[in-house]
Amino acid sequence: MNRVQAIQLQLASLSVFRGILRRSVVRAFYNLLSALDSQPQEFLSLYGEFFSLISERGCAHRLAYALTEAALFDDNCFTRAAAGGTQDSLSAEVLQAVRRDCKAILDASSLTADDVLGAYAYRDQIETLCDSLPRWNCGECAGSFGMFDGSLDRVAQWYRKNGCGMFARYKAFVWRDGDIQPVLHYDSIDMDDFTGYERQRDKVLANTQAFIDGKSCNNCLLYGDMGTGKSSTVKAIVNHFRKDGLRIVEIPKERLIDFPVLVDKIAALPMKFIVFIDDLSFQHQDQSYTALKAVLEGGVAARPKNTLIYATSNRRHIVKERLSDRSYEVDDVNTRDNMQESLSLSDRFGLSVCYTIPNKEQFAEIVCAMAEQKGLPIPKDELCAGAERFALSRGGRSPRCAKQYVESLFC
Repeated sequence: MNRVQAIQLQLASLSVFRGILRRSVVRAFYNLLSALDSQPQEFLSLYGEFFSLISERGCAHRLAYALTEAALFDDNCFTRAAAGGTQDSLSAEVLQAVRRDCKAILDASSLTADDVLGAYAYRDQIETLCDSLPRWNCGECAGSFGMFDGSLDRVAQWYRKNGCGMFARYKAFVWRDGDIQPVLHYDSIDMDDFTGYERQRDKVLANTQAFIDGKSCNNCLLYGDMGTGKSSTVKAIVNHFRKDGLRIVEIPKERLIDFPVLVDKIAALPMKFIVFIDDLSFQHQDQSYTALKAVLEGGVAARPKNTLIYATSNRRHIVKERLSDRSYEVDDVNTRDNMQESLSLSDRFGLSVCYTIPNKEQFAEIVCAMAEQKGLPIPKDELCAGAERFALSRGGRSPRCAKQYVESLFC
């Protein structure tokens, strides 16, 4: 048995990290190694498919990175325990299996194209063709795998810092079709992109910091005028605390009845989660309204300790209230109780932060700060005058309007 065949058997017997065999690059590589005794047509077909795949994935010059990255983002009992800092609670047998798997993955990552072609049983029959086949480069391993020396400390430290499974690969997720799905291109906004509203953001920042530190914290409602940065604040907060294990899952308000299912999926994970509800409002007390009230306070399906709810709304009281709701002529014996029921939802957020439109001076400051960030060499007076005209044409001042004006100057 040659070295390449031995490595193929090691991959076949992966245990804890067996999930990587379902990843496309690893599976294609494993299939290629499994065809060392196959007829030339099958072997060459698998070789071509594998090289095509790694070329498409940008891995033809770093095969080792592709294979070890699959391991870094695998979801298994070790990666979950390591992310939570409890890997020592795993049995000695499991930890030994992890070491064996890590070594097998590293050995596979070191195989060159010449190694594989040299181990092919019928190479002599297709010598000239083999010499003309494209080659890959192994390159360096991903994350801490390149430093693996038999000890799991560095590998576990990586999971502790970055999380496990898809929650290590991505920072933002959406609840769709009854499951948590990753957001491939999340908004990269950060705290330095803001001007103004420091007082509001500091409140949200402090509440989130307390959440990260395991201290007392509250569900948060960010409400106020449109375009003032409520949603952007939440996204920037998540970016700021990503290194501390914070992730965000956005759930549409019409799917709030799925909240118990969502938290069941994340409650046992070592990361911290913000469940985000954007642009929250209700025309009336529908099923979603009742579900959210139960989630915030009083429901049987309690919010787990690793989860906070952040919501944005243009309305302080969330539920759209009509004058007729306060009329004592409506056909409701307990009219006051009905009104209180409509207003009670917002009171269940422990922290409410108000965002209002900026005045003329504040708007000018925001515009000037954005222009400076973009490197626009426009005199301040001219910039502010143009911004005011732009705001009037758009129906009012707001940070969103300021951003649109600055971006229009590049057109």
